[in-house]
Amino acid sequence: MASIPGLGEPLPAADPTATTSSTVAPTTTETLEPFWEYRFEVPHASTLDIKLTSGFAEKDGTELAPNTPYTFSATKSKINTWYGCTLEISSTGNYDAYISEPTADETPMVSYLNLHFKLEAFRAAAQRSGQMGPRVLVVGPPNAGKTSLVKMLTGWATRMGRQPLVVNTDCREGMLVLPGSLSAAVFPSIINITTDWGNTPSSGPSAVPVKLPIAYCYGLEHPEKNTRLYKMLLSRLAVAVTSRLAEDPDVKTSGLLIDTGGISVSKGSYDHIAHIVSEFSVNIVLVIGSERMSSEMQKKFAGQKTSLDEAITVVGLDKSGGVVERDSGFLQQVSESAIREYFFGSANATLSPFTQQVDFSALSLWRVNEASTPSTLNDDIYSDTMLEKIEPSLMIQNCILAVVYASIYDSADTIRDSNLMGYVYVSEVDEKRRKLKILAPVSARLGDRPLIWGSWPEPMVSLLG
Repeated sequence: MASIPGLGEPLPAADPTATTSSTVAPTTTETLEPFWEYRFEVPHASTLDIKLTSGFAEKDGTELAPNTPYTFSATKSKINTWYGCTLEISSTGNYDAYISEPTADETPMVSYLNLHFKLEAFRAAAQRSGQMGPRVLVVGPPNAGKTSLVKMLTGWATRMGRQPLVVNTDCREGMLVLPGSLSAAVFPSIINITTDWGNTPSSGPSAVPVKLPIAYCYGLEHPEKNTRLYKMLLSRLAVAVTSRLAEDPDVKTSGLLIDTGGISVSKGSYDHIAHIVSEFSVNIVLVIGSERMSSEMQKKFAGQKTSLDEAITVVGLDKSGGVVERDSGFLQQVSESAIREYFFGSANATLSPFTQQVDFSALSLWRVNEASTPSTLNDDIYSDTMLEKIEPSLMIQNCILAVVYASIYDSADTIRDSNLMGYVYVSEVDEKRRKLKILAPVSARLGDRPLIWGSWPEPMVSLLG
């Protein structure tokens, strides 16, 4: 079986005469043995520069280019090596880092790599037969390393020449979109490792090709806030994903990798997981970091078949020792950082968003409603309104509004089911003059498209501060 690029043999050592000094701050050098990991936490206001000076290293399945500085901020992550490497470290501000020294027998990374090769065997078989590649769902409790595993499997797949279609069903965090949205994108090339999933399409030029997602606005923090709306949008996303699989043979054989939000084991709320399995014809469920959840998933899907008449396999995996707790404060920082980058760009590419005054009367504004009681979740689809048309008010100041591909004359159902075009930020509301001051990444008339307002992401007062 073919090996992952870089795992066949170690890379040659870098030229010792190459320039590796940093003018930002004093540098330190860290030498890692095979299977060791460099784990780091960088707060929002600090940066950490990491440069690979010799050997081979990767982050979430994507190789680090030799002698290329990578700048990290507002993140908790790790660099791992299979053969050993030397890293040059510099920083501005505070950060926390240490080296973990597991052996091949001690690290779960080996089991993750074996899993990748098994998926690759399925993809090769699908390519020979013209069938669908593996559809993989990753579930687990909060802070188990689900997203990191999906990124690793994505990174390794792209290095084998595959084009996996990645689906994010975690409404708390966005994938190539802002939090509060459900999205999917094909990854035909490497991920930009300095960001969670890479640059959003509005973020300007990038050395790494930008991935274009399809997304739907949910606008709430948890699936339980409005389970029916969440399921309906998942079904819409599944239709778009299935269409892409049908029309692109390379994506079809590469299959799906589906990320989820954290599930509380004590609550045992697996209803929306079963919906994902059904809608996306999932045939492999990976449960990371919970033996109990793995056992319950085994029972739930025992004897069930996909729409393609395949058995559903449940696999339990250990979580990495490098997974750290991400509290609500840190997640808020990550959310604010993503919003700021969407409108203003990053340190490498500064953007200039447009500010415009808009009359209340020129906007078609809709609010995402939370389900009033759990009993309404199973009622008839038309028994209550998921989107409600509202008048602009001070309530939307400092909030993000989603712009969707629909007409202002469309029905609430059509607007709800329309995919996402982009976002605007309401910086000021003048109720007396009935005007809004709105920040947008491009200059466009907002009156031509409906705007959707949800409670997630939360208002960001400091965006223009």
